[in-house]
Amino acid sequence: MTFPGGVQALGDISFTFRQGEFISLVGPSGCGKSTLLRLIAGLAKPSQGALTVAGQPPEQARRRKAMLSFVFQDATLLPWRTAADNVRLPLELAGVARGEQERRIGEGLSMVGLSDFARAHPRQLSGGMRMRVSLARALVTRPELILLDEPFGALDDITRQSLNEELLGLWNKHRWTAVFVTHNISEAAFLSTRILVMSSRPGRVVADLPVPFAAPRRAELRAEAEFARFVGEVGHLLRKGRA
Repeated sequence: MTFPGGVQALGDISFTFRQGEFISLVGPSGCGKSTLLRLIAGLAKPSQGALTVAGQPPEQARRRKAMLSFVFQDATLLPWRTAADNVRLPLELAGVARGEQERRIGEGLSMVGLSDFARAHPRQLSGGMRMRVSLARALVTRPELILLDEPFGALDDITRQSLNEELLGLWNKHRWTAVFVTHNISEAAFLSTRILVMSSRPGRVVADLPVPFAAPRRAELRAEAEFARFVGEVGHLLRKGRA
């Protein structure tokens, strides 16, 4: 991917994600992780090469009902809408019947532990709660693929770890395919089935690592020596890719 003006964000990248995987992309700032996510979402087109999602061009896959959801770095909630009505938005756009909307909204808020805050506005919610609403909004269409661009990056560590555990629990239950961008190696190791380590710009994949921890993963995994060893291995590859 080369932007107008000649800045090459991504170099020669080749990858295949299998259905039901949880993939994390890690790499130095500016290496093209978010750009790659936008290409997968069909929000931009590569300058060269081919990219397909479920055998289709990404923009076609994005238009397919319930195919794909995107969670951005910011919760991007509409401030004049309640939590429930923010979750409702993609269902409205998809033309889902009102009764089915109500059922799915209740289900979505329950999944993220916010049933009691359905009528709250974003200004009445903490940062972690707003991100939970954003996650519920992404999941309420029951997507096959969910793309997450550093959704927990602005949160404190305790809230971040709690949301990691909730997200992993939801993935274990529903097994959508997830592609997750993060700068946090421990977060990537805890959540993922695979980690792609990217180089400095123009971004390339310098390592494709299966994560060696079985599901379900407990919070205590983070304190185990094998987890620390794996995080150190990913960090070493990241430093090499930056060089």
